[in-house]
Amino acid sequence: MLGFGTVTKKIFGTPNDRRIKATRPLVAKINSLEPDFEALSDDEIKAKTEELATRAMKGESLDDLLPEAFANCREAAKRALGLRAFDVQLMGGIFLHQGNISEMKTGEGKTLVATFPAYLNALTGKGVHIVTVNDYLAKRDADWMGKVYGALGLSTGVVYPQQPAGEKKEAYAADVTYATNNELGFDYLRDNMKSTLEEMSQRGHNFAIVDEVDSILIDEARTPLIISGPAEDRTDLYKSIDIVIPELSDEHFTIDEKSRNVTYTDEGNEFLEELLHQRGLLPEDQSLYDPESTTIVHHVNQGLRAHKLFQRDKDYIVRNGEVMLIDEFTGRMMPGRRLSDGLHQAIEAKEGCKIEPENVTMAQVTFQNYFRLYNKLSGMTGTAATEAEEFAEIYGLGVVEVPTNKPITREDKDDAVYRSVEDKYAAIIDAIAEAHKKGQPILVGTTSIEKSEKLSELLTEAGITHNVLNARQHEREAQIVGDAGKLNAVTIATNMAGRGTDIKLGGNVEMKIMEAIAADPETDPEEIRERIEAEHATDEQAVIEAGGLFVLATERHESRRIDNQLRGRSGRQGDPGKSAFFLSLDDDLMRIFGSERLEKVLSGLGMKEGEAIIHPWVNKSLERAQAKVEGRNFDIRKQLLKFDDVMNEQRKVIFKQRLDIMQAEDLSNIVQDMRNEVIDDLVDQHMPQKTYADQWDTEGLHEALKESLNMDLPVIAWADEEGVDDEQIAERIESAADDMMAQKAVKFGPETMRMVEKQVLLSTIDTKWREHLVTLEHLRSVVAFRGYAQRDPLNEYKTEAFTLFESMLDSLRQDVTRQLAMVRPMSDEEQKTMMDQMLAQQATVEGNGDTEEAETKTEKIPEFDENDPSTWGNPGRNDPCPCGSGKKFKHCHGRL
Repeated sequence: MLGFGTVTKKIFGTPNDRRIKATRPLVAKINSLEPDFEALSDDEIKAKTEELATRAMKGESLDDLLPEAFANCREAAKRALGLRAFDVQLMGGIFLHQGNISEMKTGEGKTLVATFPAYLNALTGKGVHIVTVNDYLAKRDADWMGKVYGALGLSTGVVYPQQPAGEKKEAYAADVTYATNNELGFDYLRDNMKSTLEEMSQRGHNFAIVDEVDSILIDEARTPLIISGPAEDRTDLYKSIDIVIPELSDEHFTIDEKSRNVTYTDEGNEFLEELLHQRGLLPEDQSLYDPESTTIVHHVNQGLRAHKLFQRDKDYIVRNGEVMLIDEFTGRMMPGRRLSDGLHQAIEAKEGCKIEPENVTMAQVTFQNYFRLYNKLSGMTGTAATEAEEFAEIYGLGVVEVPTNKPITREDKDDAVYRSVEDKYAAIIDAIAEAHKKGQPILVGTTSIEKSEKLSELLTEAGITHNVLNARQHEREAQIVGDAGKLNAVTIATNMAGRGTDIKLGGNVEMKIMEAIAADPETDPEEIRERIEAEHATDEQAVIEAGGLFVLATERHESRRIDNQLRGRSGRQGDPGKSAFFLSLDDDLMRIFGSERLEKVLSGLGMKEGEAIIHPWVNKSLERAQAKVEGRNFDIRKQLLKFDDVMNEQRKVIFKQRLDIMQAEDLSNIVQDMRNEVIDDLVDQHMPQKTYADQWDTEGLHEALKESLNMDLPVIAWADEEGVDDEQIAERIESAADDMMAQKAVKFGPETMRMVEKQVLLSTIDTKWREHLVTLEHLRSVVAFRGYAQRDPLNEYKTEAFTLFESMLDSLRQDVTRQLAMVRPMSDEEQKTMMDQMLAQQATVEGNGDTEEAETKTEKIPEFDENDPSTWGNPGRNDPCPCGSGKKFKHCHGRL
């Protein structure tokens, strides 16, 4: 009997069906325009772009322009690439334009789909960002799809790490810009550390299309992007702690694999305290529970995590003496990514690598908050439905499942569960050997490098030739993936998610052609193409007859989405294929989530060694376990985001303030307001309201004004005057301070004074914000304990973070006022002394060559100008700053 929900779906269709149905008239309209656009010349296609852009500028909505824009883009792609978009690809493009996630199966041509909404939204002239998971894909897609945009008369840019500043700015100025999520986020942070508008790269956040959206907005969203600078070096402490940790035994700590956490037991704390006393790491009269022990406790905690939670070849690899993290979802190395809070250093100590100094945070942002900056956001992936709730709640994105161009014919087998890992591996080798015998290509999915290498050994013993793709073979990735669909191919892949290269039956024909042309440059490329394509057709048919690609997974991931991504590698574009999961009760997911119940079931069935249980109920049970893990991970990310939202509001205020300062021509009013607030605070402090004159601390106010305003004012005499109140004294101080700054402006010159004010404001904001970030990090680690006192840690964090922010703004006003009060033009004598020092230093630095060379170079130094840092040469860190502030260079323009 059908359930009520099933009956209503049959009558009314699912919400997804209704959304698909609603786009059909639009697709029909685009198709009806096709003959008109086929008749246009190449120049007329570009002219059409100009016409559509003009109409958009005049206020015509993009929705009204959509049919013509999509028809124009389809024709341009047909001419530039020889690809005519299917109706389902147009549908995917429509949903992207509407600000949704288009869930499209692997091999449905998502790269081409993105060109349609990108072209339509680029007509506004505000730019479109297409986000990819790695630099290789960003460059490949920009080069490939750039031909389509070029045919339409639009410009394409690509952003990549270590890109020259001018080239990067040009890439962001293009109509369509391809970039990775990391580089976009880092550029946003870098821009908000710049001193002038001209140095900034990005030009706003109009519309972003995120490829592999689940990988970027969910998997990677757990790790914030941080720009940091070096902190105090504690190399010896890490090494000392690392020697202590191996002496601990199992009763000294407990591991919670579900939450990936490890803690010391009471016995462990006592044993550790004794060890630390013996080794002189903890003073004899000091306990681990004392407030003074915070630093050492933090380090021993990180040492324990490094040893017990992080495994070599699973969580990281050691390459050229460097600990390199591995992305658990894609299996790729993450160069440049480091674990924070000293955890990376603890792993470096464990592996005997060079310990890099810890870093202090200078700027940070989460992907959630970066991508929420965009006016409109959309995304594409093969697997998003399982995370639809998170996309809707965090980003306001709907998920639409777009139908495939051809029906899926892949056969998905039920999971086979074995009692032991040995039984499972034996069954896997048998299954591979059987498929390999008939020439069927096999893709074997593993969850770690260690497991992929173990399986590789077993296949070698069985005499089966194969390729291994994991973080160690990162450079050969495209080649290995390209060959994975060939007849007889066996490929072991660690976390085959978001690889960006299709596995095509018979192998990747374009890759084969490129290799053949490179190997035989004398022969006509067209002749080579014809030969390879004919050979490929034969190979493809042979693979189809062998059953298509067989995806064999050796373990379930804790996310159903990752499993679905692996499965989706087979059966693309209606190809035949097969997928199967081989599991054992010792697998991480089974062990952590409910293997005991399954063990009882298996025992009750009287299973023999080597036998497997295969039943749809097992699949359902595992999916429920995975759904629980996904729900818990979502709650963790949601909680992290709530904390980050507090910082994000403050970050937006600070970054907006910096932008306003950079855009302003004259900041004297802002500086004056800050100065007046500082004066009012000082007067309130030393002459509290509703107090008598004999209660005033006029001497304290006199000293405070000297320190804060560099002014020796007769406030003591003013206070003795008959009938003078605190407000009048504040007005006199403000008037005297205004006069002093006006005289300074005359001495400096108005233009120079404006530049000095701008630089002081920006550098002080940056310093204060950096210090504030460190304070917030410490606050975050402390408020967690408030939960034990029945107080909500998030509310505590919000309240205290707000108080700290207000305190930071007060401190900012005081510092800006003090610095501007101290700054003064240099005398001729001081300038001459400084110039002599700089010339002597220049000669010392460059005098290693012959004398003539050194003299030639010193002659090239331009005339000294205190307002132009390019003329200052190389002042020493402890020399007076050439700008005339009176401070040491390292505390002024030479601040790191």
